[in-house]
Amino acid sequence: QVQLVESGGGLVQAGGSLTLSCTASGRIFSSDVMGWYRQGPGNERNLVAVISSRGSTFYANYADSVKGRFTISRDNAKNTVYLQMNSLKPEDTAVYLCYAFVLNFAYWGQGTQVTVSS
Repeated sequence: QVQLVESGGGLVQAGGSLTLSCTASGRIFSSDVMGWYRQGPGNERNLVAVISSRGSTFYANYADSVKGRFTISRDNAKNTVYLQMNSLKPEDTAVYLCYAFVLNFAYWGQGTQVTVSS
């Protein structure tokens, strides 16, 4: 069983920055995938960024819409994944959900609201 707790959402003006954090508790390893999805008004969940690691090497994937603006990182000692979001746009407004894939099971956090005003 894995629990995910997010923090760091809020209201920001377009062009601003926010950093999201998600800490996992339970049985999770550095090689397990962790990351972020976002859920819009239509309740669809879309990938934002995910990351895994092997030793000191990290592997990250990003949605095309956030490449160059968002950076995902991970502190395995703290079981924490971060999402640094820069140059935010109104279309980035969504509930951001932390995600972990452990032993072929997907875990989700409760979500944190990010609102970008124009």
